[in-house]
Amino acid sequence: MLSRKSFLIIIIFNVISFSLIAQQNLSLKKALQIATENYGSIKAKIRYAEASKINIEESKRESLPNINFGLQQDYGTASGQMGPYYGFNGLASGTAGPSLNHQNWDAAFGALYLTNVNWDFYAFGKAKEKVKTAQAIAKRDEKDLQQEIFQHKIKVAAAYLNLVATKQLRISYEKNLERADIFKRLVAVKAINGLIAGVDSSQANAEFSAAKITLIKAIDAEEEQNNILLQLLGLPTVQTIIPDTLFIARIPSILLDSISVDKHPVLQWFKSRIALSNAQSKFFKTLYYPTFSIAALYQSRASGFGSSYGVNQNDISKDYFKGINPTRSNYLFGVGVTWNITQPYRINQQLKSQDLITKGLIEEYTLADEQIKAQFQLSDNKIKNALLVYKEVPLQVLTATDAFIQKSVLYKNGLTSLVEVMQALYALTRAETDRDIANNNVWQALLLKVAAVGDISLLERQL
Repeated sequence: MLSRKSFLIIIIFNVISFSLIAQQNLSLKKALQIATENYGSIKAKIRYAEASKINIEESKRESLPNINFGLQQDYGTASGQMGPYYGFNGLASGTAGPSLNHQNWDAAFGALYLTNVNWDFYAFGKAKEKVKTAQAIAKRDEKDLQQEIFQHKIKVAAAYLNLVATKQLRISYEKNLERADIFKRLVAVKAINGLIAGVDSSQANAEFSAAKITLIKAIDAEEEQNNILLQLLGLPTVQTIIPDTLFIARIPSILLDSISVDKHPVLQWFKSRIALSNAQSKFFKTLYYPTFSIAALYQSRASGFGSSYGVNQNDISKDYFKGINPTRSNYLFGVGVTWNITQPYRINQQLKSQDLITKGLIEEYTLADEQIKAQFQLSDNKIKNALLVYKEVPLQVLTATDAFIQKSVLYKNGLTSLVEVMQALYALTRAETDRDIANNNVWQALLLKVAAVGDISLLERQL
């Protein structure tokens, strides 16, 4: 069995080791700020929200007319043949020449210069609804970011309070170990002098070992909570956080206010998803209708083949500059309508599917709303009970301390048994433990209410 000195040396070594790795004094408010700036999922959703905002501008620009400029200069033959052809999937070549009664391999330079404008000027609100859908996507991603930040702050605050609690418990168990050590030494001296039975010394040693084990477990729990908090902060896990314990010594001033949960970030996110689904349905409905377009074309052509080449195959020039110098031009204006009459038949099923998705999202929203309201009611009960415990623990500690002192004095004078002293020690340790976490439980209850209300500022204003 390790002596008290050896055990303390181990503890000091562990503390020094953590100090050499890294230590960081950190308030809860600073922890919330670091977590918002560092955590990976938050940074990712910031990028998603930014991308969605850019897509709004892209959707607006899709309604602009298509303006194409083309320029090509070629060299090749112009041997033609009468007959129909259709360019499937764009697999076609264009030639313009006379239909001779034999294959002709005469080649010359040629060129084509054109400008093409095509504008879908009326499509029954397709472009407008597409922009609204893009805006709904951006709003959904923004609400998703807000609820992610809120929920992560709740996790960080809970982990921070847990770390404070484990730290306070560790200090309490260190005091308990000191009392057990002092009592063990007292019992040992009395046993050596024959004033008490040797079994009392063995029992005191067992209680001292139990106190050491309890302290080791408390240290392990503190290190585990330290690691959890570091992960939530997005910081390297080879650090020891020293939390601020000053604020935990008091209780929050505002606790039982009646606050609406309608603006809860999670509920707002669900609402944005429903709004997006409705926007997508409206966009799909515009696909029922035709699209009206305006087209304009201007082109110039150049060719090394002369105008009489059909009857005189010698009317051809190999000169490059003559072949690319335009000699014929054409323009075209047109208004057209395109309508895929089978499109409504397909879109009808897509609308039915989207309607079911919307109903599913509404069900998810209803469930989340019910859970948040239930949590809100629970948080008020938690706060009331935590306050009752907070008011009761001072009396518990006082009476447990008096009882331990009394039993210790009686034992020293041989007027009571070691069992009664140990029971008093257990009661004192339990009372101190309850005292250490009573304040923390009030803050934990407040955090539960903050999570139900959806307003992290209720907590931040208390710090």
